[in-house]
Amino acid sequence: MIRTNLQLDQNGRLRHFLTIEGLKRQMLIDILDTAESLAGVVDQQVKKVPLLRGKTVVNLFFEASTRTRTTFELAAKRLSADVINLNIAASAAKKGETLLDTLHNLEAMHCDMFVVRHEESGAAHFIARHVAPHISVINAGDGRHAHPTQAMLDMYTIRQVKGDFYPLKVAIVGDILHSRVARSQIHALTTLGVSEVRVIGPKTLLPKDVESLGVHVYHNLIKGLEGVDVVIMLRLQNERMEGAMLPSEHEYFQLYGLTESTLAAAKPDAIVMHPGPINRGVEIESSIADGPRSVILQQVTNGIAVRMAVMSMCMGSHASAGDGGAA
Repeated sequence: MIRTNLQLDQNGRLRHFLTIEGLKRQMLIDILDTAESLAGVVDQQVKKVPLLRGKTVVNLFFEASTRTRTTFELAAKRLSADVINLNIAASAAKKGETLLDTLHNLEAMHCDMFVVRHEESGAAHFIARHVAPHISVINAGDGRHAHPTQAMLDMYTIRQVKGDFYPLKVAIVGDILHSRVARSQIHALTTLGVSEVRVIGPKTLLPKDVESLGVHVYHNLIKGLEGVDVVIMLRLQNERMEGAMLPSEHEYFQLYGLTESTLAAAKPDAIVMHPGPINRGVEIESSIADGPRSVILQQVTNGIAVRMAVMSMCMGSHASAGDGGAA
């Protein structure tokens, strides 16, 4: 089992941000509160604060990404950090250099933070265990394991629209099996104390032990959506599927696609979320994705403030970085 206390310093503050699992509720609230305090930076004439001035952040992306990498870059620049986007496809790693050699060379250049996306689960933890003491590591998505900043920007968006977490029923729909986002969302939602978390999908796209995460399982979309406050749609992770797990995308949409008629089962004021990128007509119809109940673009905007919060807290630079601890 991956040790979660690797994330915390001796005072219980964030040193790395690798997974939501094992963090206490107050730590998650501190991240959300810090993000809220930083959200107004975008409205300033000069969209910068000096919290990471003089620091160097390296975006170390071994997997392709547009949305996540861009929001991390914007977040670092708005904190006044210098940013390096390492092109892995053209880097020394492709010439036979090991991951640790690459890391140690970056450390020798006096970098301060690595933002890591990798196709292997546990890669961010591996890096965090081997970096110099002054370097912080943020997990920007590792295999099927975790995507903690995505989960926290989703929590921020939910709190922004709905307020308290306690009364909420939340449904996560689709490819739970291959989704690192879903795992992080489930840990965040249960830690923050929502009334109920439901997962909805075909048996082939649900982990066998998913109920052990404290969720209720549904295979019927209409029944699963009844009375929920928040609907989180997931992308079909076709690139991670081995073998035929679905008859066809068309049939998937017929059974699990979010439409005007299926969304009617949720509460009238239910919001619709999606971590992106959206497959229109596969997971969700355009009238929903672009409709008044969608907060999908709001999620993207909120990603910058949340990633600013996590980066500033990991570097120990923000006064509102409160105490937390491993469970």
